[in-house]
Amino acid sequence: MNIFVANLNYKIQSEQLKEIFEEFGEVESAKIIMDRNTGRSKGFGFVEMPDDQQALAAIEKLNEAEVDGRTIVVKKANPKD
Repeated sequence: MNIFVANLNYKIQSEQLKEIFEEFGEVESAKIIMDRNTGRSKGFGFVEMPDDQQALAAIEKLNEAEVDGRTIVVKKANPKD
């Protein structure tokens, strides 16, 4: 399952994002989206988890949780068109 994570602290790196979700199970990938012009984080990213049950548990526990001083938004990502 592809998971959308928003309102992240701009200092969080992809590896840290992966570690947050690994508490709930296997993480295939975690990526923070970066601004092409500035090279800074845009404050959101995506996490890919192969097990849907683990992914749903992560979404349930982490949505509206506080991470590095920010209340994050975690939900199932919409498929790309």
